Amino acid sequence: MSATARKARFAPQPHRRAMIAKVHLASKQLGLDEDTYRSVLFQVTGQMSAADCSEAELTELVEHFKARGFKARPAKKPGQRTAADHLPARKARALWISLYHLGAIDNSSEQALEAFARRQLKVDALQWADQAQCYKLIEALKAMAERYGWRQGGFPPAMDASAKLRALKLRLCEAIWRKLVDNAIAPENWLIEDAAFRLCGIASAVGGCLSWDLQQLDAVAAALGRKLREDRP
Repeated sequence: MSATARKARFAPQPHRRAMIAKVHLASKQLGLDEDTYRSVLFQVTGQMSAADCSEAELTELVEHFKARGFKARPAKKPGQRTAADHLPARKARALWISLYHLGAIDNSSEQALEAFARRQLKVDALQWADQAQCYKLIEALKAMAERYGWRQGGFPPAMDASAKLRALKLRLCEAIWRKLVDNAIAPENWLIEDAAFRLCGIASAVGGCLSWDLQQLDAVAAALGRKLREDRP
């Protein structure tokens, strides 16, 4: 069947347009160049254009991209603002979620972060904030982290950004672990690896916590933080 004949079969429908848009979003999110995208499209559906795909083929293609890391964004509710996506906002969001794991805040939602940002930056939405002024928000979050035992500074000048990020994540896990001990949720003689395994079922490779990569550190922080919230007096 020719491409023209196939296209004639597919009446323009909102759901179909949304599926095609999702395919294009997935390709962009996964960083596929045009040739790679066309190759994947053909391998999965046998078509060279998303416009030539049936809804079943589009669904199969989206699921293929999801299996490779694509995360579809939920549809916005009427009146809902888009979450701020500039670099300072992403950094503030990561700190905000980490502070939730640490027990420094009770609400990790985007709305709670926006409310905190309004007080710090005097703007209606973080997306509209002057990025040059966002350091005030970052510093306020770091100060909160310090008050709750998560040390932010003291790195060697020559330490690169990736090593510093990993060290900060490990410090976060250690700070949560200390709170578990302080609240008698974990005994004093446990190491952080013991707490991760015995309380959360997260096993460590040889080398213990020093062997954890960034994703493992995030998982441990989230799991220990959940245990802290559940069992804290």
